[in-house]
Amino acid sequence: METITQTIRQTARGGARSVVTAVGQLSAPMRMKPTFIIAGAQRCATTSIFRMLAQHPQVQPPALNKGIHYFDTAERFRRGPNYYLGHFPLNTAYRRPPRITGEGSPYYLFHPLAISRIAAQLPEVKLLVLLRDPVERAFSAYKQETMRGFEDLTFEDALKAEGGRLRHEEERIVTDPGYQSFSHQHHAYVARGRYAVQLERAFSIMGRERVMVIDADDFLVPGLPHWPALTDYLGISPWRPADVIRANARPSDAMPASLKDRLREQFQDDDVQLTKLLGHVPSWRR
Repeated sequence: METITQTIRQTARGGARSVVTAVGQLSAPMRMKPTFIIAGAQRCATTSIFRMLAQHPQVQPPALNKGIHYFDTAERFRRGPNYYLGHFPLNTAYRRPPRITGEGSPYYLFHPLAISRIAAQLPEVKLLVLLRDPVERAFSAYKQETMRGFEDLTFEDALKAEGGRLRHEEERIVTDPGYQSFSHQHHAYVARGRYAVQLERAFSIMGRERVMVIDADDFLVPGLPHWPALTDYLGISPWRPADVIRANARPSDAMPASLKDRLREQFQDDDVQLTKLLGHVPSWRR
């Protein structure tokens, strides 16, 4: 019964998306361009930040989902800019105070072509990048992929298989833009937690001033003391949500301590590189 219900929901969402995108493409010139994109990292509270921003009286979210996945999906990217803009609200520039819009697709940061595509099509957009403990991020991603039916190995076996699964996948994406790598998107548990190399690429393409890096564990605390920095960056009023939203947080069994220690050591050099890049020690290494 549950499977049937899920199928019905997926079919309904697919139909709604087809209608919205068809209408949106026809009216693309009259639609708002995104001011911000939450580009990653996956399982780093991107949904939480997006939902809190969507409550802001000056922020209008996309018509359907937070993530459009245009710049990281070969089939969608081929449809062109009007397809992308068709997901956003109609232009409300006449309204005061002015509104902004944005989306959140957390594969953008890791995808080897997405940031370049963003820079080319949206030369004024600002990126938000959220980070969290890469060890916890890896386990959280594994749980999500398992729940979605995209992973059938144990966590330890999936970590062992990662190197083979990802071998040459990035090179193939770069050389064949029509190629969509399932494992690169769904099985990069450790690779997605190597934040420094991904940020260096984003900084070099976008310019550091157009990439705001947020440590999720420092940011999502009672009172949201760092919220004004975010609204200043986006050029909107300092209104803040009443409560901290923690989306997609699901209780589960803890990761085995021995495996956690091994991963912590594996990320050591990456975290040192990240510290140098950001100029401060990330929350999980303090």
